Amino acid sequence: MTNNDIFKKLRVAHKLRDEDIVSILALVDFRISKSELGAFFRREDHPKYMECGDQILRNFLNGLIIHLRGPMQKKDKPKANNIPTSNKTTSPKGKSPKKSSNKKASNS
Repeated sequence: MTNNDIFKKLRVAHKLRDEDIVSILALVDFRISKSELGAFFRREDHPKYMECGDQILRNFLNGLIIHLRGPMQKKDKPKANNIPTSNKTTSPKGKSPKKSSNKKASNS
């Protein structure tokens, strides 16, 4: 199954017209004319047939998601106050680190 077949089936399943597809692609900042779009939906033996590339289909699918679900909402970042912290530091094996002593040698 080619990208053109997938594109055609999605167009029929969602009852989309050329104007709808152009506006869906505009949602993801991808510009295409109706005549370019029509070339994807022609028969393979037609002289004006054009193969639908991965980039066009990918952008259409991303635009279709936005069209159907709406734009993605920004996620709230968790507050730093909710994260429990500990004052003790431990080594990777669960042992507490050794304290180093900074004793100066006395010269007497």
